[in-house]
Amino acid sequence: MGTYVWISLDREADPSASRLPPAALVGKASVIDGDTLEVRGQRIRLHGIDAPESGQVCQDETGRDYRCGQAAATALSDKIGRRKVSCVPNATDRYGRIIAVCVAGKENLNRWLVEEGWAIAYRRFSSEWVPQEMGAQAAGRGLWAGRFVEPEAWRRGSR
Repeated sequence: MGTYVWISLDREADPSASRLPPAALVGKASVIDGDTLEVRGQRIRLHGIDAPESGQVCQDETGRDYRCGQAAATALSDKIGRRKVSCVPNATDRYGRIIAVCVAGKENLNRWLVEEGWAIAYRRFSSEWVPQEMGAQAAGRGLWAGRFVEPEAWRRGSR
């Protein structure tokens, strides 16, 4: 069994939590939203990314409103399909969710969501996915095709 080092890596990581994250979780995933999965009954928040909230509305390239949070979740669900997902935890947040990097097949889902523009790099906690975000923005993929409020700002009421 490996050794875990507790590092606050995500928006709700709780370094005072008494339970260390478990070993990798492997199984069928249910998509909760664009950056949250459920695997084997465990909620998993994808490390280092922030996707629009389920009820969040953005504007597409023509200025038309669309439910971008729903679009991000659908894109993630379509990407996973029926494949098993493997998630390697690195922390647990204050809500008991595991914070992890997850893969389906050989595809890193955290990276893929940012590359496709359905999530942004959550710079406050990690700079790991910044190059992928810059590529998605330059190419106008996903959220970057139109206008959107960053998910964290949207959660705080900037709508």
